[in-house]
Order: sequence, then structure tokens, then C-alpha cells
Amino acid sequence: MSLKIQFSKFDLECGTDEAGRGCLAGPVTAAAVILPHTFKNHLLNDSKQVSKANRTLLKSVIQSEATCYAVKHVYESEIDKVNILNASIKAMHLSISHLEMEPQYIIVDGNKFKPYKNIPYNTIIKGDSKYLSIAAASVLAKTYRDLYMEKIHDEFPMYNWKKNKGYPTKEHRAAIKKYGITKYHRKSFRLLPEQYQLEF
Repeated sequence: MSLKIQFSKFDLECGTDEAGRGCLAGPVTAAAVILPHTFKNHLLNDSKQVSKANRTLLKSVIQSEATCYAVKHVYESEIDKVNILNASIKAMHLSISHLEMEPQYIIVDGNKFKPYKNIPYNTIIKGDSKYLSIAAASVLAKTYRDLYMEKIHDEFPMYNWKKNKGYPTKEHRAAIKKYGITKYHRKSFRLLPEQYQLEF
């Protein structure tokens, strides 16, 4: 099934999506993208279905061919304050607010969102596998966040964030058990199984 371009009748329709919601460390990252009606790319899909090499290619294509785009992080301290759902929505709002053109309509991956200004919106479950602008946002959010995690990996290489990107892998949790936590870990998350105690 090929992805659709638009959901609404508006020319400036923005797709938005986030990456990193389920991670134990690092920010949640969201992107907002407005694509031209003429945009086509056979590689573009939900970022989870696209190889790293193709995501890198798509990042360049999206950035050069999008009408406009923006990517924003919301960091661990804010996630711990407001919870991951609110932080994810905040990241989406921030990315939309930094677009060079204000959208006339917003389509959101998933089923949770809060109104942004008075712009009409729709939430779409698995929207990143249905609409090109959401898929493009998912690719940008994923690639930007991965680059951030690879950068902070050098500061704390024992957690192997360049590979696991902060997700709760066995390796990541074993490193937390052995070395404790860093300033990049989300203290409001269950970082280890309950039988282990962590000192924050």
C-alpha cells in the first residue's frame, strides 16, 4: 500500500511524530514536516520500517524537498517533571512552532495530542505508515535523536548508546546495574526491575 500525501484539503498540512518515547535515557524528539503535493519517494515509510542507511538518505531528501520542517528535543529533566506523554506532545508543539510557515492543518501519529493554537488537527493511529508527512517527520525525529545519542555515547560509553540509543535493552540495564545512572537517564522511569534499588 502506497502512502497518501494529504489528509485534509489544506495546502499547508503538517505531519508530526516523535522518537524515543520508550527510552530510559536521552530526550524525546519530535519533528514537524510540511511536504509539497508533488513530493514522492518510494523509500519513505514509518522510520521503524526503514533501514539506517535509507533513513540517512531520506533525511537529506526530506530536508531539501520539504516545504519546511523543524526538529526539537525535550530533555530528561522536563520528561521527569511533566511525564513522557506531555513531553512528547510538547516536543511536537515546539517543532510545529519552529516551522517557517504556520500550518493550516496538523496530522499527528498516534491517538494523543493537545490543541496547538487554533489550528485544526487529527490524530491517526499508525499514521507514519499511512501519510507521507508523518512518515517524513518520523524519519527526521529518529535520525536527529539517534545522532544525539551517538554524541553523548562518547561521554558515557559503558551504556553503549551508539547502539541501543537509550532503549531498555538487556545490555543497557546491565550497565545501569553496574555503573548506576547518569544525568541523561530518566529518573521517573523504571530503569531496572523492581528487585534492584537505585540511588539517584
